[in-house]
Amino acid sequence: MKIDPHRFRIKPGDTVRLHKLPTEIEPFFDSKKSYKKLLSDHVDQLSALQQLLYASNRHAILLIFQAMDAAGKDGVIKHVMSGVNPQGCQVFSFKHPSALEQQHDFLWRTTRNLPERGRIGIFNRSYYEEVLITRVHPDILTSEALPDPPPDNPHDMGAFWDTRYRSINDLEHHLTLNGTRIIKFFLHLSKDEQRKRFLARIDDPAKNWKFSTADIEERGFWDQYQAAYEACLDATSTAEAPWYVVPADDKHNARLIVSQIILDTLTALDMNYPRTDHARRAALLEIRKQLLA
Repeated sequence: MKIDPHRFRIKPGDTVRLHKLPTEIEPFFDSKKSYKKLLSDHVDQLSALQQLLYASNRHAILLIFQAMDAAGKDGVIKHVMSGVNPQGCQVFSFKHPSALEQQHDFLWRTTRNLPERGRIGIFNRSYYEEVLITRVHPDILTSEALPDPPPDNPHDMGAFWDTRYRSINDLEHHLTLNGTRIIKFFLHLSKDEQRKRFLARIDDPAKNWKFSTADIEERGFWDQYQAAYEACLDATSTAEAPWYVVPADDKHNARLIVSQIILDTLTALDMNYPRTDHARRAALLEIRKQLLA
């Protein structure tokens, strides 16, 4: 069954209700063997397209991954991008802002790590944390030394969040105009599947390092996070920088969906290997003669 990326894309103006969107769908593979074959094919194609992206040197690709804890962001990045030349791809993971980062605007720390033309940049979490975790825990804003502090009452902060959405949309519009294609993935995990994955991390000693008590604390804010994601997806999924809500209860299926979306985006770019002009070709032929001699 062919993967249609438009099935998962949030269109501008859509009203997102995450409880109405599936966290698991019919798999695009028949067996583990067929999954590995499909993913391997995708990885090979991505590798070839990444080389073309680097050679043409006209576009950059920015992949943004957001999700609840244990949704599989690391696994998606590891498996989907496994065949890409490390020299042409960089992964950045954004945790709690440092004291230095908090002295700048909320976009500063991620903007420093945007990909150059010809390269793929991957943000494991991103500037979107500033309208997600910060919206669920608005007390974080007190450490940001904002010139105009937001209202104390969270219910009066609608205009504040709208301003941040506008800043994000303006940035992404600017990047698009200057050759950076942005693809944003929300890995949509069910609360029950998160519980199972947390238990697996506890029960397997080799996975204990993955588990943090903070994960359980944040799980207690599940409904608030779902509302924050809905508002974010509504406000920032644009035609030029769309969000894709990827069912994530099945890790294998999620990886295939993500890789297909990246493939389709790269394929749609007008990319060609640089042409060799007559003078350059003549010089190469002369060098060839010298090497043969």
